[in-house]
Amino acid sequence: MRINVTGKIAIVRYGKIFRGNKVKNAMLAGATGIIMFSDPADYSAAGVKPYPDGWNLPGGGAQRGNVLNLNGAGDPLTPGYPAKEYTYRSSLDDGVGLPNIPVHPIGYNDAIHLLKNMGGQIPPNNWKGALNISYRIGPGFTEDFKNQKVRMNIHTNNQVTRIYNVIGRIRGALEPDRYVILGGHRDAWVFGGIDPMSGAAVVHETVRAAGRMLSKGWRPRRTIIFASWDAEEFGLLGSTEWAEDNAKLLQERAVAYINADSAIEGMYTLRVDCTPSLHTMVYDLTKQVASPEEGEEGVSLYESWHKRDNWTNDRDAPRISKLGSGSDFEAYFIRLGIAAGRARYTKNKKTERYSSYPVYHSVYETFEIVERFYDPSFRRLRAVAQVRGGLIFLLADSQLLPLDANQYAVSLRKYAQSITQLAQVHPEEMKMYEVSFDSLFSAVENFTVASREFHKRLENLNRADPLQVRIMNDQLMYLERAFIDPLGLPGRPFYRHVIFAPSSHNKYAGESFPGIYDALFDIENSADPEKAWEEVKRQISIAAFTVHAAAMTLTPPA
Repeated sequence: MRINVTGKIAIVRYGKIFRGNKVKNAMLAGATGIIMFSDPADYSAAGVKPYPDGWNLPGGGAQRGNVLNLNGAGDPLTPGYPAKEYTYRSSLDDGVGLPNIPVHPIGYNDAIHLLKNMGGQIPPNNWKGALNISYRIGPGFTEDFKNQKVRMNIHTNNQVTRIYNVIGRIRGALEPDRYVILGGHRDAWVFGGIDPMSGAAVVHETVRAAGRMLSKGWRPRRTIIFASWDAEEFGLLGSTEWAEDNAKLLQERAVAYINADSAIEGMYTLRVDCTPSLHTMVYDLTKQVASPEEGEEGVSLYESWHKRDNWTNDRDAPRISKLGSGSDFEAYFIRLGIAAGRARYTKNKKTERYSSYPVYHSVYETFEIVERFYDPSFRRLRAVAQVRGGLIFLLADSQLLPLDANQYAVSLRKYAQSITQLAQVHPEEMKMYEVSFDSLFSAVENFTVASREFHKRLENLNRADPLQVRIMNDQLMYLERAFIDPLGLPGRPFYRHVIFAPSSHNKYAGESFPGIYDALFDIENSADPEKAWEEVKRQISIAAFTVHAAAMTLTPPA
């Protein structure tokens, strides 16, 4: 639409992508400030009344949230290193990801007073929200209001302050040097009835269950670590700093990380995002958990989930999504290469098109809204607790780690096909610059063969030999580490996973083969096409090498 925002205040709708990406886009476009509002089109469910009569966001509700672009750096003043007392801190001017323009959230009752008199052209229909206004783009106001000005007075208190992570451990009986981690944050923007307290309650119940089993003489095979993170809302700080402080131990000893943020964001079905090696275990576990839905007595959670969210385009099973970012698994999965997953109850994404959940990060996100509307019986939260807790106990207590390399092979082939199709939108350029994905598909085939042979050996393993069990388990545990590139992704050194990373354009969304994806993004508008396509070729080679190297870790050790 070629609107020039240089030197102007931009007003934008929340939703679709991470708010920090919106701020970054405004800064790159030259805006001097940004006002963000929650439009009913993005934060209201059809036929539902605003809180307190329903669970929609009232017109005065404003969504809080950090607008940093940290890209996995942790504390903006100590990127890559734990923020201890002795740690060198950069100046605020040199801090990572800090916005250099004022940002402020408002509700739609306030936004309408700014929007209704906007001048400029009328936008495409897909840019319009649900308020009774034209949604003109500007700049400025209509002729009758052309002398109106908007002034932003924002007072931000930047300071270094202490945060507190709370860590609990149950020492493993046979393999105390192997860690299974259940972690979630406890800090909230206001009351945090959903985010994070619905998740924090699940952690507490899991700890209570483990304590009861300990009192009866049980002890897990491997060490379980329970973590309550601080300062997640300020940029995943508590979890990232702990990961940085313990990186050497975790790289050597961590089996998996299960995230425990919000346990419920809708009332429809289960949602799972995880690394492919966890897929089989998730399916097996949910077949043992009862559906929490009324009228589904005797039905498993797997069956209920399958019925509501079938993965029809790939296989006849419930949908499992890729991990993006926006929660505390980030440093463990994307920087350190520890197998990770998350589970929660969610909405019907086919019919409920609003972003996240309506009262997200607002003052109306209370315990009452969960108890009255989202889960009056607390059966949904119990089902999520059984999934999260079940994953932890299976990973900690199974003789053989329940990780599936074959599922990784299936996913790698799918991701390779997807990224190739993205490039094939430019057939002439691919031919001109001799771009080929053959090496990547060859590496995926090598991985597929290696994983198949690995699981054949696993079937014939002498389980009475603890050394042989340990060797195979270590190969499974270190598989995720094999996808880590120590140099990181271009411009994002703390995102080191070659297969998965948050989108550069939406932190919440996960991309597969992110190096290739970012190189291809908007490539048709590149100022130097030859250089851009050379970068695509470089990223293909990095991906091919990494997949092949990961395949080698599954071969017999000698």
